[in-house]
Amino acid sequence: MEYNWFFPPHEGVRLSDLADQIGATLEDKSSADRLARSVAPVYRAKEGDICYMLSRKSRDELETCQATAIVCDKTIAPLVPSHIPVLLTAHPHTAFALAGTYLHEAAMRPSRNLSQAGISAAAVIDPQARLEPNVEVEPMAVIGAGAEIGEGTRIGAGVVIGPGVRIGRDCTISAGASILCALVGNNVIIHPGARIGQDGFGYAPGPKGGMIKIVQIGRVIIQDNVEIGAGTTIDRGTMDDTVIGEGTKIDNQVQIGHNVRIGRHCGIVSQVGIAGSTIVGDGVMIGGAAAVNGHIKIGDRAQIAAMSGVASDVPPNERYGGIPARPMRDFLRDVAEITARMHNRQKKSGGNNE
Repeated sequence: MEYNWFFPPHEGVRLSDLADQIGATLEDKSSADRLARSVAPVYRAKEGDICYMLSRKSRDELETCQATAIVCDKTIAPLVPSHIPVLLTAHPHTAFALAGTYLHEAAMRPSRNLSQAGISAAAVIDPQARLEPNVEVEPMAVIGAGAEIGEGTRIGAGVVIGPGVRIGRDCTISAGASILCALVGNNVIIHPGARIGQDGFGYAPGPKGGMIKIVQIGRVIIQDNVEIGAGTTIDRGTMDDTVIGEGTKIDNQVQIGHNVRIGRHCGIVSQVGIAGSTIVGDGVMIGGAAAVNGHIKIGDRAQIAAMSGVASDVPPNERYGGIPARPMRDFLRDVAEITARMHNRQKKSGGNNE
């Protein structure tokens, strides 16, 4: 790949120092002074690049690898050519993530759009808003009356911060996002176009047909170290609050309905929809495009497979999949039975589907 000016290489860090930073062991001590500058996939890694391997399936990529070092565990290390140093760790995926953070710190959150920091004269800030020192506000942002924004936070171009919203310190609110009726913790990242705190979808039958809108007077509470992807929508509560727990990471284009309570350190992948008043425990992982019914509970550390339809409660520590979602062992058995029936049907028809 040609030189990437969006994320230029690091000026260089010694392999021995990088190993200390990521909790790995440098096997070849003679390579301690070699410099790591960037990250790359195994097949095209060159001098200065760090890459990682998790599986023997990638061994063919080593033929073209010229990396400064490979992060891997002891089962992969014997496969690595002798000219490439090994950074040995029991947790290569985590160690590589830490290496990327160290070498490309600027890529860890959306960057500012202008080279000049500070508060733009083209931003609109209500006189009753309160901004701590070192807050950045880019052009065309609007900050409402009574809003409070903590030190070190950056408000991107075109962002709307509603009246009374409180945002903590060291947050990044990216271009075009809107935050209403919300309390946001520290070190939160909100990506472009996210919509937070608008009223949820709630209606009652009208006396003459049609529907009457149910008032939504709750808030959105976003705890510390949460990341929310581009285009994601989080509705405020009806009368209680919608809550996103500490350390939870939410992908792009996720819909979270009113009164949903999501626990700490969850991972929710793109296009997931969670209907109102559902409770999601701590450490839950939900795969892409899964649909979660309202008024149910997903237990701590449960895992939901991609494109599943979750209609009822999921116990803690369980893995569920399918439509309707059920224990993964049951889902896989059902899939195997259906596949076998289709295969037998084809055999009986001589492979003719006409």
